[in-house]
Amino acid sequence: MNAVQSRRWAPHVTVATVVSRAGQLLLVEEEIGGRRLLNQPAGHLEPGETLAQAAMRETLEETGWEVQLTSLIGSYQWTASDGTPFLRFAFAGEPLRHHPAQPLDKGIVQALWLDPVALQAQSARLRSPLVWQVVKDWLGGQRYPLSLLKQLP
Repeated sequence: MNAVQSRRWAPHVTVATVVSRAGQLLLVEEEIGGRRLLNQPAGHLEPGETLAQAAMRETLEETGWEVQLTSLIGSYQWTASDGTPFLRFAFAGEPLRHHPAQPLDKGIVQALWLDPVALQAQSARLRSPLVWQVVKDWLGGQRYPLSLLKQLP
Protein backbone atom coordinates (compact mmCIF):
# COMPACT_ATOMS: atom_id res chain seq x y z
CA MET A 1 0.00 0.00 0.00
CA ASN A 2 1.25 3.48 -0.81
CA ALA A 3 0.67 6.56 1.38
CA VAL A 4 -2.49 7.57 -0.46
CA GLN A 5 -4.02 4.10 -0.19
CA SER A 6 -3.26 3.82 3.51
CA ARG A 7 -4.99 7.12 4.40
CA ARG A 8 -8.28 6.77 6.23
CA TRP A 9 -11.13 7.27 3.80
CA ALA A 10 -13.46 9.88 5.28
CA PRO A 11 -15.93 11.17 2.68
CA HIS A 12 -17.99 14.29 3.17
CA VAL A 13 -21.55 13.02 3.66
CA THR A 14 -23.95 15.35 1.90
CA VAL A 15 -27.63 15.49 1.06
CA ALA A 16 -29.44 17.14 -1.85
CA THR A 17 -33.09 17.64 -2.66
CA VAL A 18 -34.84 17.78 -6.03
CA VAL A 19 -37.97 19.87 -5.48
CA SER A 20 -40.39 20.13 -8.39
CA ARG A 21 -43.23 22.57 -8.98
CA ALA A 22 -45.12 23.05 -12.24
CA GLY A 23 -42.33 21.47 -14.30
CA GLN A 24 -39.57 23.53 -12.71
CA LEU A 25 -36.88 22.54 -10.23
CA LEU A 26 -35.82 24.48 -7.15
CA LEU A 27 -32.14 25.39 -7.36
CA VAL A 28 -29.69 27.62 -5.61
CA GLU A 29 -27.24 29.99 -7.19
CA GLU A 30 -24.16 30.22 -5.00
CA GLU A 31 -21.00 32.30 -5.10
CA ILE A 32 -17.91 30.08 -4.92
CA GLY A 33 -14.44 31.31 -5.74
CA GLY A 34 -15.79 34.32 -7.59
CA ARG A 35 -18.10 32.23 -9.77
CA ARG A 36 -21.88 31.86 -9.61
CA LEU A 37 -22.71 28.18 -9.69
CA LEU A 38 -25.96 26.21 -9.66
CA ASN A 39 -26.78 23.38 -7.29
CA GLN A 40 -29.72 21.63 -5.76
CA PRO A 41 -30.40 22.68 -2.19
CA ALA A 42 -27.65 20.62 -0.60
CA GLY A 43 -25.26 20.44 2.30
CA HIS A 44 -23.55 18.35 4.92
CA LEU A 45 -25.07 15.92 7.35
CA GLU A 46 -24.69 17.30 10.87
CA PRO A 47 -24.18 15.26 14.05
CA GLY A 48 -27.39 13.94 15.56
CA GLU A 49 -29.62 14.31 12.51
CA THR A 50 -30.94 11.79 10.03
CA LEU A 51 -30.27 12.08 6.33
CA ALA A 52 -33.90 13.11 5.76
CA GLN A 53 -33.72 15.77 8.48
CA ALA A 54 -30.52 17.13 6.93
CA ALA A 55 -32.14 17.34 3.49
CA MET A 56 -35.17 19.24 4.80
CA ARG A 57 -32.97 21.55 6.92
CA GLU A 58 -30.60 22.35 4.07
CA THR A 59 -33.49 23.04 1.69
CA LEU A 60 -35.04 25.48 4.17
CA GLU A 61 -31.73 27.18 5.00
CA GLU A 62 -30.69 27.60 1.36
CA THR A 63 -34.03 28.43 -0.27
CA GLY A 64 -36.56 29.42 2.39
CA TRP A 65 -38.78 26.51 1.32
CA GLU A 66 -40.18 23.90 3.67
CA VAL A 67 -40.45 20.59 1.84
CA GLN A 68 -41.88 17.14 2.35
CA LEU A 69 -39.58 14.38 1.18
CA THR A 70 -41.32 11.82 -1.00
CA SER A 71 -38.55 9.41 -1.99
CA LEU A 72 -34.85 8.68 -2.19
CA ILE A 73 -33.47 9.23 -5.68
CA GLY A 74 -30.16 7.54 -5.00
CA SER A 75 -26.76 7.62 -3.37
CA TYR A 76 -23.74 8.92 -5.23
CA GLN A 77 -20.01 8.59 -4.66
CA TRP A 78 -17.78 11.23 -6.27
CA THR A 79 -14.28 12.59 -5.79
CA ALA A 80 -13.70 16.28 -6.54
CA SER A 81 -10.70 17.40 -8.57
CA ASP A 82 -8.89 18.36 -5.35
CA GLY A 83 -9.21 14.76 -4.11
CA THR A 84 -12.07 15.41 -1.66
CA PRO A 85 -14.40 12.39 -1.57
CA PHE A 86 -18.16 12.89 -1.31
CA LEU A 87 -20.99 10.52 -0.54
CA ARG A 88 -24.30 12.20 -1.46
CA PHE A 89 -27.83 11.08 -0.71
CA ALA A 90 -30.36 12.68 -3.03
CA PHE A 91 -34.05 13.02 -2.24
CA ALA A 92 -37.16 14.03 -4.13
CA GLY A 93 -39.46 16.45 -2.35
CA GLU A 94 -42.57 18.56 -2.71
CA PRO A 95 -42.70 22.23 -1.74
CA LEU A 96 -44.98 22.93 1.23
CA ARG A 97 -44.48 26.53 2.27
CA HIS A 98 -42.18 29.41 1.36
CA HIS A 99 -40.66 31.72 3.97
CA PRO A 100 -39.51 34.68 1.84
CA ALA A 101 -38.22 36.67 4.83
CA GLN A 102 -35.84 33.90 5.90
CA PRO A 103 -32.20 34.82 5.30
CA LEU A 104 -30.42 32.34 3.04
CA ASP A 105 -27.18 30.58 3.98
CA LYS A 106 -23.90 32.41 3.48
CA GLY A 107 -22.76 32.20 -0.13
CA ILE A 108 -26.27 31.64 -1.52
CA VAL A 109 -27.07 34.43 -3.99
CA GLN A 110 -30.65 33.32 -4.65
CA ALA A 111 -33.05 30.44 -4.87
CA LEU A 112 -34.59 30.04 -8.31
CA TRP A 113 -36.87 27.77 -10.30
CA LEU A 114 -35.60 26.41 -13.64
CA ASP A 115 -36.99 23.79 -15.96
CA PRO A 116 -34.66 20.86 -16.67
CA VAL A 117 -33.91 22.07 -20.23
CA ALA A 118 -32.76 25.47 -18.93
CA LEU A 119 -30.68 23.75 -16.26
CA GLN A 120 -28.99 21.47 -18.76
CA ALA A 121 -28.25 24.48 -20.99
CA GLN A 122 -26.25 25.94 -18.10
CA SER A 123 -24.17 22.80 -17.53
CA ALA A 124 -20.94 24.84 -17.34
CA ARG A 125 -22.34 26.51 -14.20
CA LEU A 126 -23.19 23.32 -12.30
CA ARG A 127 -21.32 23.03 -9.02
CA SER A 128 -20.46 19.39 -9.68
CA PRO A 129 -21.43 16.53 -12.00
CA LEU A 130 -23.65 15.30 -9.15
CA VAL A 131 -26.18 18.06 -9.89
CA TRP A 132 -27.12 16.90 -13.39
CA GLN A 133 -26.76 13.18 -12.59
CA VAL A 134 -29.31 13.49 -9.78
CA VAL A 135 -31.71 15.44 -12.02
CA LYS A 136 -31.20 12.93 -14.84
CA ASP A 137 -32.02 10.05 -12.51
CA TRP A 138 -35.06 11.91 -11.16
CA LEU A 139 -36.28 12.68 -14.70
CA GLY A 140 -35.83 8.98 -15.51
CA GLY A 141 -38.23 8.08 -12.70
CA GLN A 142 -35.66 6.72 -10.28
CA ARG A 143 -37.39 6.69 -6.87
CA TYR A 144 -36.89 4.50 -3.83
CA PRO A 145 -38.94 4.39 -0.62
CA LEU A 146 -37.64 6.51 2.24
CA SER A 147 -37.93 3.39 4.38
CA LEU A 148 -34.68 2.15 2.81
CA LEU A 149 -32.86 4.56 5.12
CA LYS A 150 -32.55 3.37 8.70
CA GLN A 151 -31.43 5.42 11.69
CA LEU A 152 -30.37 3.15 14.52
CA PRO A 153 -30.33 4.33 18.14
